Amino acid sequence: MCGIAGLYDHEGVDTKREVLDVMVEALHHRGPDHRGRYDAPRLAMGMTRLSIIDVNGGHQPLSNEDGTVHVICNGEIYNHIELRRELIQRGHRLRTGSDAEVISHLYEEEGPGFVSRLRGMFAIALWDQPRERLLIARDRLGIKPLFYTVRDGRLLFASELKAIVRSGLVPIRVDMAALRQYLRYGYVPAPNTIYQGIHKLEPGHMLHCQAGTCSLARYWQLRFSDAAGHDEAAIGRTFMDLFSDAVRSHLMSDVSLGAFLSGGVDSSLIVALMSACSARPVKTFTIGFGGGIGGYLDERGYAREVSRRYGTEHEEFEVRPDLEETLDDVVDAFDEPFADDSVIPTYHICRLAGEHVTVALTGLGGDELFGGYERYLGLSLSRQYRNVPGPVRRGVIEPLVRCLPERRDGHYTVNHLKRFVRSSELPDAHRYLEYVTVFNDALLGQIAGHTPLQGAPNEVDTHYFDAQPSTDILQRALAHDAHTYLPEDILALSDRLSMRFGLELRVPFVDHAVVEYCATIPSSFKIRAMVKKYLLKQVAKPHVPASVLQHRKQGFASPMSAWLRGDLKRYVADTLSPKRLARHGLFDAPAVRRMLDAHNSRHESYDKQIFTLVMFQKWHERFIA
Repeated sequence: MCGIAGLYDHEGVDTKREVLDVMVEALHHRGPDHRGRYDAPRLAMGMTRLSIIDVNGGHQPLSNEDGTVHVICNGEIYNHIELRRELIQRGHRLRTGSDAEVISHLYEEEGPGFVSRLRGMFAIALWDQPRERLLIARDRLGIKPLFYTVRDGRLLFASELKAIVRSGLVPIRVDMAALRQYLRYGYVPAPNTIYQGIHKLEPGHMLHCQAGTCSLARYWQLRFSDAAGHDEAAIGRTFMDLFSDAVRSHLMSDVSLGAFLSGGVDSSLIVALMSACSARPVKTFTIGFGGGIGGYLDERGYAREVSRRYGTEHEEFEVRPDLEETLDDVVDAFDEPFADDSVIPTYHICRLAGEHVTVALTGLGGDELFGGYERYLGLSLSRQYRNVPGPVRRGVIEPLVRCLPERRDGHYTVNHLKRFVRSSELPDAHRYLEYVTVFNDALLGQIAGHTPLQGAPNEVDTHYFDAQPSTDILQRALAHDAHTYLPEDILALSDRLSMRFGLELRVPFVDHAVVEYCATIPSSFKIRAMVKKYLLKQVAKPHVPASVLQHRKQGFASPMSAWLRGDLKRYVADTLSPKRLARHGLFDAPAVRRMLDAHNSRHESYDKQIFTLVMFQKWHERFIA
């Protein structure tokens, strides 16, 4: 694991070589163990390494036998042993035990198509010296990040935005379209970033640069269908074979290794499979919450139950609502505004785990594969609700629901019900967007200052939902999230915060072979009779305590709704005060005040919106103001 960065210019980079040192220094936290660089007349690229495989011998950049192909890689190639064996049989000589060394040799054999042979998480830069060709590629699901900008024939790329920003070669201006996307989702979806002209390389894509021109190409596409058939036992066996193999492959490490254990089915199943593969007790880590948390479910008891069953070495940490230092560090880690409140527990569990291990497995991705969120259940029920006569829906049900006060215990039941009825008249794709949107156009219109923030959903909003061959509404929603929410929210926060503490996170549920198969499982096996993740719970029964399978899902989300009304009330009022909002003038201070009042009085739950504004304000004050 590491951070990578580079500068390519067909006209030559001699006068800019010192920029690479600045960029790599900005990524030091991603790899404190070693630094390396490679220089050519038109290229300078470097990396900072967190040593995981071949600790002493796997320093990068790595090259082929004759030094004509050079590679830097952030990530892990889980099938490198099989590839190494194949390459040696073809006559290649590999000098190290590093998983990344196979890349240069595989490129010699297969050209740019080499990337389709890799199983793992990766962001790669490869320089073909004879052809003067640069390739940069991101793994299929976007587990590892890669940012780039092309300006005046010059390409800069890096694992994090801060390396490009600090290069001094790129004008730094806020992209207002990206700001609107941030307010809509709580993150900026690829290929955009919050800065004009700086892009995220999309998952499953490669960028070719040669002879002064750069072009994008997709090398992998995920499609959802019902091809797995309808034999539940057979589907369950195939999934468990693939998933068990993924967990085994993700245990590849020459350093200490553990697992996040939330007390839910996803992480519990991973710990069960890890324990079956390991001769030593698995190290597990979990989080609880303090302060006024309302009716928030603390899952530490369930995690302890799993720990006792498998004899793990278990560590716990309690997060308190004293967040100013935490949020400052989170803002610095992301470089652009990011508002999933899971950053708070993720930050602390990464810090805790990083004190004990260098690698940790996590259950991220299970919800997106098997329909684990309430919004999936709501979408599945929405077509049935539309069979209720329109006058009853619009004249009776909706007015009653709009008047319901939010629950005192902080649960989202009423809020979800309001979203459900409010969006019932919309087309399928836009109905789902209403479920996942933080600020819809109505709310944007209320808080907008002098900047027009409203607008019709753009292509990234509906493209992946509408592009699927499956007509099943749940499959289409899962496809949307697999291309947007999963890589640019869930996996992004995991990467930035784990690397903040020199910790490598691995995600077996997002192994591409597992994802490809799950995309072919019919939705009737994902949600059945109001049971979310039905099939996953069935196959987990022999491995996971019944109490874990049956309790209400919580995961590593935080009790933000309750905190905002209590422990964090004064902090939020100060952060979103008229004086501080006036520094950029983007939001209407009285409208923001009304939103705070409505949330505190439980007239409406606005915790997502408030946290989104707080994180933007913190980011703007840190990076722009």
